[in-house]
Amino acid sequence: MSKPDELLVDVAALVESGHSNQMSLTVVTGGAVITGRLAPEAVWRQRVAEVLTDSSRLGEFSAMFTAMTREEAPPAYLHFHMARILQGAVGIPETGGMYRVSIAEVSAWTVGDFSYSDH
Repeated sequence: MSKPDELLVDVAALVESGHSNQMSLTVVTGGAVITGRLAPEAVWRQRVAEVLTDSSRLGEFSAMFTAMTREEAPPAYLHFHMARILQGAVGIPETGGMYRVSIAEVSAWTVGDFSYSDH
């Protein structure tokens, strides 16, 4: 999108202000379909930092995610946790991942997450 969808920006702003992680969303971006729950950026960053800290090879990167400056501008990114990239009937990764998606790059979206199965 050349201009981010104002309604999607409003959804992201509400997630940021309420510190809720219960909003499920599915987006199409760059040809990929990502489905999962949104998290406030601070919560998302904290969780990424925890994962990196626990890694023997990537621990030094964790500080990048804990150092955060708060901007008062409208959100420019969606922060997914417990999310999957949908590929046919499969969700990658199976356990859910953490994705940061530019709102400006979302070409379509819907409230709710898609389920997938091989049934």
